[in-house]
Amino acid sequence: MLEHDPSFRSVRLRGGYPPLEDLGLIGDGETVALVGLDGAIHWLCLPRFDSEPVFAALLDHERGGHFTIAPDEVVEARQYYQPDTGVLVTELRSRTGLVRVTDALALRSGADLTDDVPGGRGELVRSAVVLQGDVTLRVELEPRGGAQTWLAASGLRLNPSRRPDLRLHLRSSRPLGGLQDTFDLRQGDSLDLVLSWGRSHRHHRFDAGAMLESTAAAWRRWMTAFSYEGLQEPLVRRAAITLKLCDHWVNGSLVAAATSSLPAPVGGVRNWDYRYTWVRDAAFTVFALRRIGFGNEADAFLGWVLDAFEQSRQARIMYDLDGSPVPDEREDPELEGYRRSAPVRWGNGAADQRQHDVYGEILDCADQWVRSGGQLEPSLWSALAQLTELAGEAWRQPDQGIWEVRSEGRVFTYSAAMCQVALDRAAAIGERLDLPGPVSAWRAAADKLRHTILDQAWDEDAQTLSEHLGGGGSLDASLLALPLRRVVPADHPRMVATTAAVAERLSAGDGLLYRYLHHDSPDGIPGDEGAFLLCSFWLVDNLAMQGRLDEAEKLYDSLCARASPLGLLSEQIDPTTGDLIGNFPQAFSHIGVIASGVTLARARADGSRHTAAGER
Repeated sequence: MLEHDPSFRSVRLRGGYPPLEDLGLIGDGETVALVGLDGAIHWLCLPRFDSEPVFAALLDHERGGHFTIAPDEVVEARQYYQPDTGVLVTELRSRTGLVRVTDALALRSGADLTDDVPGGRGELVRSAVVLQGDVTLRVELEPRGGAQTWLAASGLRLNPSRRPDLRLHLRSSRPLGGLQDTFDLRQGDSLDLVLSWGRSHRHHRFDAGAMLESTAAAWRRWMTAFSYEGLQEPLVRRAAITLKLCDHWVNGSLVAAATSSLPAPVGGVRNWDYRYTWVRDAAFTVFALRRIGFGNEADAFLGWVLDAFEQSRQARIMYDLDGSPVPDEREDPELEGYRRSAPVRWGNGAADQRQHDVYGEILDCADQWVRSGGQLEPSLWSALAQLTELAGEAWRQPDQGIWEVRSEGRVFTYSAAMCQVALDRAAAIGERLDLPGPVSAWRAAADKLRHTILDQAWDEDAQTLSEHLGGGGSLDASLLALPLRRVVPADHPRMVATTAAVAERLSAGDGLLYRYLHHDSPDGIPGDEGAFLLCSFWLVDNLAMQGRLDEAEKLYDSLCARASPLGLLSEQIDPTTGDLIGNFPQAFSHIGVIASGVTLARARADGSRHTAAGER
């Protein structure tokens, strides 16, 4: 649960690895770092999100590399963010004193985070000050694979062995004896360290305090646009910042998560690289961001999707940050994996799967772009029209679906539904802008496909829509998204029955849901998985839209309580232990926090207006 003034707690390592809830996220619109409660940076990819990590202790605590600032013999610690910022504070207590370490990926002075220009300085700032007592402060900087070092202005120059293309410069407010050093400090003493990359000169002054202040100021200026009145407002604020941290500010793309290969569950092989952009994230993200005041980010993501589609001339389910194809998936045998959960993977093998929902995702983005005042050039409209024609046929064919199964494809209901979305949105765009094309035919086909889905996916015996057309009664939680995509109304009798079936049959306990049951819906991957957080937020939305507001609010509060003390969420929850599992932080989970909060606030406001009208 998010805590603004957390208590100190013991530093836990499980086989050398921190629990995910003991990690904080910092970023600068190009990359992110994960900072542990133990004072170590366990994850940092340079120069951007999807680069090879320089520090990857999160995937191998001995060989992955880390950057640690901590007193000897830490007894307990706590972490918190400076309010409304991406500046992280870690306080570490030893047997002899208390140290505060403030971390940030520095932003330029006066940076405007709404602008599509680089906001970062290419610098990691770590500022330590002794608050109480005397401490021996330990500094260790170990890139993965080691590094050659040379003395340089105010510190050291580094050339990581695995990354000859990367020039690093470590500056210090106190003389450094090497990449491992200790400092005996008293109350009031400080140590500032700045790790820079990509700079062409070394002889420039640095003021860590000023850099942290300007970074915090930039974040707070950005947060003045935040607008939300509803449940869990502090967590919704933090979720907005977390999404911004996962956003590539220049391109407008959003990485699915900050990490690769964090297992779900621990000990399993479901370890994937999420440092890319999934087109299906766009519509949900845009809904969430636009409704809490961040229309610039919403428009930037929509524009990025359309640019990527126009550039590639084909409907890919995911792209890298530049809108190019995702690298081929490969395993890294040198790293043992988080808590020894091998394999570690780079790239993503699902990138070339057949997933028909992408047709609807792209057309939905185009529709939102048009409705927000954007225009479509004739060449782009021509490509979108061709995509619509493909969607009108593709829904009948098997695919790998939203959950990217690695087994034989099926005619998934959600995929068919998103083909209906493609037809519906293309018709809406054509009608709004009076564009050429068989608009009336698309409208008729969309209406017919909606009825087909309600008819062919319905299983009379199980009294639910099924995960694939033809019935059979098997479920997957993506059925809960049908009302959110405006395919089936939430209060349609068959949707109400499906909501109840999903809540009962896919329950992992305490409001958590599995995506599907592996014995009913084999996905070609060994082992089980945890409960998928976004699915439970979809359940919140359905309950709210069906008028079951008290139930929806209770469930929403229980899901929000699963956030870490810093307000961060992973992709999944281990139903047995309650631990956060999977890649972390996961954008989709924070989208759920925002979108469901907005849905509940609107439902409550509508209920109040109806009550007031009745009283009059």
